[in-house]
Amino acid sequence: MVPARNPPVPESPCQESRAHQIAGRTCEPAPTGILGRRAHRGGTLRPGARVTTLYLARHGETVWHEENRYAGVSDVALSERGRRQAAALGRWAAGREIGAVWASPLGRARGTAAPAANALGLPLKVDTDLSELDFGTAEGRILAEMPADEVAAFRADPARSPFPGAEDPVKAAARGAAVLRHIADAEPGARVLVVTHSTLLRLTLCELLGVPLPAYRRVLPRVRNCAITELDLSGGTAALIAYNLPTGDE
Repeated sequence: MVPARNPPVPESPCQESRAHQIAGRTCEPAPTGILGRRAHRGGTLRPGARVTTLYLARHGETVWHEENRYAGVSDVALSERGRRQAAALGRWAAGREIGAVWASPLGRARGTAAPAANALGLPLKVDTDLSELDFGTAEGRILAEMPADEVAAFRADPARSPFPGAEDPVKAAARGAAVLRHIADAEPGARVLVVTHSTLLRLTLCELLGVPLPAYRRVLPRVRNCAITELDLSGGTAALIAYNLPTGDE
């Protein structure tokens, strides 16, 4: 665990040129409504300010993916497809001027980040605050196996009605925002690959961009395995540049 940090205080359709720059392909339609054309919080990025570019990626597919089981803090292994996705992410990273690679300590995240770190000749930096949420009684289960009333409450307001025993999503969003700000401070002006998890990533984006947390599942309904979300951070300001761009094997 890194030392305690200060608490942290749809994206429009991405342009085809941006998608070609990142993956050689156009991106899927981006979320609409709450997020504006270039979503940001805390004002516009100041000209001349040192901007850290974070390439945020969800880990590769796991052996629980097909059944859509909640993995959370369970250390679930990558599937064969997940390993191919990690290799594709490594090839993508090798063609970028990336200065650091960070990951969650969970095996599926470290295993996804390792090919990129190896391709770049960089050490893999691990931070426990990049870990997925603990889903409590939902860990290892699918929604159909959960009590109907708990599922209904979760679907109505996933930020205020997590499953019993789960991490508070509000606190998780603050944790995620704090660790990304920490990484930006530690890697000023750099391009950084950060491998983390679906729910933490979505909650953190909402926290940084001023989107109400109860809307995270609606505004950001899906994060593809090993897809790239590009976020610029400078001081207290975050700007969403691209969302959910494929890097290769899906």
